[in-house]
Amino acid sequence: MNMKGFTLIEALVAVTILTLSIAGPLMVANRAIVAAQMSRQQLTASYLAQEGIEYVRAMRDDAYLAAYQAGNTSVAWNNFLSQCSGSACVPPLVADAFGNFTRSVEVVSVSSTDVRVTSLASWSFHGAIHSVTIYDHLTPWQ
Repeated sequence: MNMKGFTLIEALVAVTILTLSIAGPLMVANRAIVAAQMSRQQLTASYLAQEGIEYVRAMRDDAYLAAYQAGNTSVAWNNFLSQCSGSACVPPLVADAFGNFTRSVEVVSVSSTDVRVTSLASWSFHGAIHSVTIYDHLTPWQ
C-alpha cells in the first residue's frame, strides 16, 4: 500500500510541536522583560528613598552652617530638630518625573543627640504595592 502526504493526525502533531517550540522562548522573553521593568522600578525607588535621607542630612548641615555663621554652633542641633517637626522634613517629589512613586520621610528622636530617619518609597506594579525602606541615624557633628 502506497501512502502519499500527511494524515490529519500527523499534521496536528507537527503543529503542536511547532507551537510549543515557539511558545517556550516567548514566555521566557516575557518574564525577562517583566523582571527588567521590576528591577528598574526598584532601583528608582531605592534612589528616591536615599534622596529622602540625603535631604534630611542636608537640612541638618544647613542648620549647622547657619549657626556657625551666627557664631553659636551649640544651638544648631536644636534648630535642626525644630525645622524637622511634622511634615517639614518631607522632601518634595515631582510626580511627573517619576510616575507612580510616592515617598514619605519620618524623623524620630531616639535620644537628645540622635534621630532615626526613615525614608520609604513605594509604587504599584501589576496591581501589587512594592516599597523600599531606608533607615539612617543622624547626630550633631559639631
